[in-house]
Amino acid sequence: MILGAADDSLDDSNNHESAKILDQAEEELTAYLRGDLRDWSISIDLNDSGTAFQKQVWQALRSIPYGETRTYKDIAVRIKRPNAVRAIGQANHHNPLPGVIPCHRVIGQSGKLVGYGGGLPLKQQLLELEARVLYSP
Repeated sequence: MILGAADDSLDDSNNHESAKILDQAEEELTAYLRGDLRDWSISIDLNDSGTAFQKQVWQALRSIPYGETRTYKDIAVRIKRPNAVRAIGQANHHNPLPGVIPCHRVIGQSGKLVGYGGGLPLKQQLLELEARVLYSP
C-alpha cells in the first residue's frame, strides 16, 4: 500500500499528504513508462498487506535490477525456501503494487514468460521497455 493512500477517515492534513504521495506515484509511473525512471522512490508501507512469506518475496522482487529477470526458483533460493517455487507465484499474484514491486521481472525456469496479473502481453511490453531503455545508446 502506498503510504498515506487516500482514506475518507483521514483529517485534512493527512488528505494533503495523501494527495502529495498519489501525485508522486503518478509522476513516477509516467516517468517509468517513458523510460526515464529505473528506481521507484515512493515510500511504501506493507505492514497491512500480505503474510510474512509474501513480504519476504516482495522484498526479494524489489532487489531485481531494472532490465533484468529472475526465475521463480531464483527467488525461492534467495529467500532460502528453495522448494517454494509455486508459493513465489502465489505471492506475486497477491502483489499489492505491481511495478513498484516488479513481479513482471520474474520468469519461468525455461526463460518463458509465465503468470502475470496484467496479462502476458503487458509483462512482455514492460520487459521490452526496460531492455530498450537499458540497452539504448
